[in-house]
Amino acid sequence: MEVLNQTTLRTDKQLLVITHLTQLLNYVIGFGGLITPLIIWLTSKNSVEAMDEHGKAILNLQLSLLLYIVLSIPAILLFGLGILTLIGAGILGFVLPIVNAVRASNGESPSYFMTINFLA
Repeated sequence: MEVLNQTTLRTDKQLLVITHLTQLLNYVIGFGGLITPLIIWLTSKNSVEAMDEHGKAILNLQLSLLLYIVLSIPAILLFGLGILTLIGAGILGFVLPIVNAVRASNGESPSYFMTINFLA
């Protein structure tokens, strides 16, 4: 008798949308925009269809935004142009999760531009 390990992935578009929208916790309570999607991704990447792809895209965006913000602080002091980077990071960090939440609800792949692929 041979036992096959079958793993069936469930389709849960609502969880994908919620995972994208949890990035906005940074704007609501000041933290949690990186930790909450990370926890959701780690707990459900093997059970929800397309969660691995969406979770990696979310974490790549959050880590890229964090890097842009950290690098813009010395740029403010040195050149004064770092304030534009901060404003751009703030706008991208607010708009892209909403756009990709809509894309996830339609069953499309996430599209985060200007992100560095930390997680391939």
